[in-house]
Amino acid sequence: MEDTAPASKEAAPKKKTKRFLVQPMMVHVCYGLIPCLLASVYLFGLRALILALWVALLALLTEGAFTFRQGKPVTSAVLVTSLIFTLSLPPTTPFWIASVGIVFAVVFGKMVFGGFGFNPFNPAMAGRCFIYIAFPISMTHIWTEPFSGRRGGFFQWAPPVDALTEATPLKLYTLGETVPWERLFLGNISGSLGETAAWLILLGGVYIIVKKSAPWRLAVSCLLGGFGTATLLWFLGGFSVPDPIASLLSASFLFGTFFVVTEPVSGPKTFPAQWIYGFMVGGLAMLLRKYSSFAEGFMFSVLFMNIFASIMDMGIKEWKGKARAE
Repeated sequence: MEDTAPASKEAAPKKKTKRFLVQPMMVHVCYGLIPCLLASVYLFGLRALILALWVALLALLTEGAFTFRQGKPVTSAVLVTSLIFTLSLPPTTPFWIASVGIVFAVVFGKMVFGGFGFNPFNPAMAGRCFIYIAFPISMTHIWTEPFSGRRGGFFQWAPPVDALTEATPLKLYTLGETVPWERLFLGNISGSLGETAAWLILLGGVYIIVKKSAPWRLAVSCLLGGFGTATLLWFLGGFSVPDPIASLLSASFLFGTFFVVTEPVSGPKTFPAQWIYGFMVGGLAMLLRKYSSFAEGFMFSVLFMNIFASIMDMGIKEWKGKARAE
């Protein structure tokens, strides 16, 4: 009796791993950030666009270095991180400093915790905080006056050297000067790349909320916390403190409210915790502006409150459980 070997089956073709995962929520956030990106080019020149593209490329490559080895794709969320990070930078930030910041943001703000969905801290703010502390002069003392006119900076690389200044709105307020609301609203002032034009930030922020890509409770509670604290400080501090409306329109507050506080992973998930968390971020940001040595406190406020986001959710769930048991 001859030995008969079973017919060999053809090896099933290996399924190709996706290189890029499209996440609709993150795509909507990218769309919401486009007005701010266009404003950064108009106000500060084509350098802003090239910097954003360079940072995005580094972010993709850095995340891919981790995910491809695991057979996982790069996510759309890393593009959101890179855009938020870039738009939060001063216009004169050197490319190499921005490179260090985004690599730190992806590696130590996200991938060391397991990647998307596991990061306890906002990655963009973690990266910005690192270069803010490591390179304080580039991040706090060198600003530029924006372009103006019909063409703005769309056909210019960057504002000229004689446009360098330290006179950001917050700096002017500490000197007892005021900045008209219309300048803060339109954005023709010195500041970070994507954080000066309040009307475009509002446009993009409303868009992502309507598309349900950002929890509206976090944004609204942050505005309430910031406005309430700014009002109290204004009454107590006199002319050295901007009025409540100017406080909301100045620096990174609106940008952070709509695009940083609403980050879905590092923030709380339960509705009551979202109200508390957002209110605390807004209020703490205003207190840090006034009483700390940092002119802009929003970044530190978010990172500090990230620590308590999961604890807030646990507390709310335990409180609800006890309420049902009674």
